[in-house]
Amino acid sequence: MTSEIYSQQVLPLQDKIFRFSRRLLSSEVAAKDATQDVLLKLWKLRKQLKDIKNIEAYAMTTTKNLCYDVLKSKHNRTLELVHSNYTNAGSSLTSEIEARDEAEIVARLISELPEQQRAIIQLRDVEQFSNQEIEEIMGLNSTSVRVALSRARKKIINELKKTSAYGIQ
Repeated sequence: MTSEIYSQQVLPLQDKIFRFSRRLLSSEVAAKDATQDVLLKLWKLRKQLKDIKNIEAYAMTTTKNLCYDVLKSKHNRTLELVHSNYTNAGSSLTSEIEARDEAEIVARLISELPEQQRAIIQLRDVEQFSNQEIEEIMGLNSTSVRVALSRARKKIINELKKTSAYGIQ
């Protein structure tokens, strides 16, 4: 793989790699480091990448593995939790604040999910990967992906209902 092909096929994945890393690591700084590490690893493996059928799935699998390694390391305890700044082009300040609060609640609920569910919901609902691509990335069978996704969504919906009901009372 030449540097031109790398630039065309791998570098456009940088934002997806970052978002996935950010979701798994819950730290913008750690996600930036992970993104750079993944891109560097892919650059070093560029000659072998020509044999890979789905470079995007390979990149996301590499990202997942690297993030899991970071989470298992001692550095996990020192990661700074930073909430993303969610902005919404609302018509009023109130609706913008409500949307931001809702987004923060959903982000918090996702971050509280078990690692596997958190990764799957990020890949499916945020990054818009197909279930088959998620199976490849996560190394799971189709049933496991569907069950984990269903449980994650159900938990988020139930928690949102509790939050909404609490806010009404």
